[in-house]
Amino acid sequence: MIKDNLADTIAAISTPMGEGGIGIVRLSGSDSLNIADKVFKSNDGKKPSGFKTYTTHYGWIVNGSWFMVHGSQKKTDRQSTMNHELSTNIIDEVILTVMRSPKSYTKEDIVEINCHGGIVATRAVLDLVLENGARLAEPGEFTKRAFLNGRIDLAQAEAVLDIIRAKTDSALKIGTEQLKGTLSKQINNFRKSLLDALTVLEANIDFPEEEIGAADLQKIHGNLVEVNNRLLGLLDEAKHGRIFREGIHVVICGRPNVGKSSLLNALLKQERSIVTPIAGTTRDVIEEIIDIKGIPVRIVDTAGIIEPRDLVEKKAVERSKKYIRLADLVIFMFDASKRLSKEDKALMRKLALKKAIAVINKIDLSQHIQKALLSKHFASLIEISAKKMKNISALEEEIANFVFKGKVQSPEAALIANRRHIERVWQAQKLIEEAVNSLDNRLSVEFVVQDLKDAVANLDSVLGKNSNEDLLDKIFSDFCIGK
Repeated sequence: MIKDNLADTIAAISTPMGEGGIGIVRLSGSDSLNIADKVFKSNDGKKPSGFKTYTTHYGWIVNGSWFMVHGSQKKTDRQSTMNHELSTNIIDEVILTVMRSPKSYTKEDIVEINCHGGIVATRAVLDLVLENGARLAEPGEFTKRAFLNGRIDLAQAEAVLDIIRAKTDSALKIGTEQLKGTLSKQINNFRKSLLDALTVLEANIDFPEEEIGAADLQKIHGNLVEVNNRLLGLLDEAKHGRIFREGIHVVICGRPNVGKSSLLNALLKQERSIVTPIAGTTRDVIEEIIDIKGIPVRIVDTAGIIEPRDLVEKKAVERSKKYIRLADLVIFMFDASKRLSKEDKALMRKLALKKAIAVINKIDLSQHIQKALLSKHFASLIEISAKKMKNISALEEEIANFVFKGKVQSPEAALIANRRHIERVWQAQKLIEEAVNSLDNRLSVEFVVQDLKDAVANLDSVLGKNSNEDLLDKIFSDFCIGK
């Protein structure tokens, strides 16, 4: 990544490339309005540098050479040829928005050009603003500037990416709460409690003749225990936060023609997999993301586990087995109309250590399967008809129960979901716990002070107060270029 140079004016396309109603080219930096003056022709003849903040204006993006020629002519000389030449130099008809510093996303002057959505139009507008003094933004550089300029902290900056990548309403709620600063406020409260304790303890080190009173030590001890307990609660909710944010991997497996593809279609509520009476129709894994009770579930329909008859089937079975090994949860499907086969029993033995739900499909047909035997191998057994959408909701409920162990969870309660944040908070909690133990054992306050300083440093890392360039580059490189 280009080393931070906040003096640069940056530009990028902020909407996905392709055909669409609108394509947005965004500029940020001290020269944004001057560049806009060079490329934008308003309907009323006014320049962007004269526009009020938070206003939008209709006009055209015009090749800069047109302005250079006609800007030096008298008004009467220009008028006769202006309309014709303007039409031949127009790149696009646009709406231009001005947001002046410091009340903008980056706390810099921002100009957003709303073009017609299309690769050619937006690319031509971007090329023109780059020719006139902007440089192409690095991935995530707009949000990085918002962080560096102090509009948001690092936890809030990372929440922007979480919102962009949210696959469910629950993940979106967690991201928006973090962007609002809910987590940051909690972390700052923890920091304040630790810094208050450090102030008293360090004063004792600097002035040893003034011993800390028993009451003060008792108060510090109580405050540290309270912070430790609150951090433990935060980490406990983080387990669910990560699930809402990252989801789980679920694999549907079983021998051919038990209805795996029909179940995938039923869960998706659309025809995604090809379903035929012919065994072995699915020759490769099919992967989709679905929302089950607010949980992003990456669900995989695998090829039937059979003795392969050719190289293609061998590859398909190998890939199916790989997905099964990596799955958080396996849905093992059986055909209710048939007795358990050797393949069924062999796969059941191999999956003995995996978290699995047994699903008996085709309950609308005559039943011959040995349910008692399945009940001995599986803690959970669901009977469905994927074709007739019967009991699909019961299966969804069972998947949610697997994740939350029967406890109702609210995404709003999960303030922390990011792996980096969890690691830093966990480190801080362990250090505070150690500081409490040191006080309990009446060790020197120097040990307590060092643990608390290290705990504060870990909490600071969540907010980006002590972040180095490598960490920032790693975080913001995951963003798209226009954000």
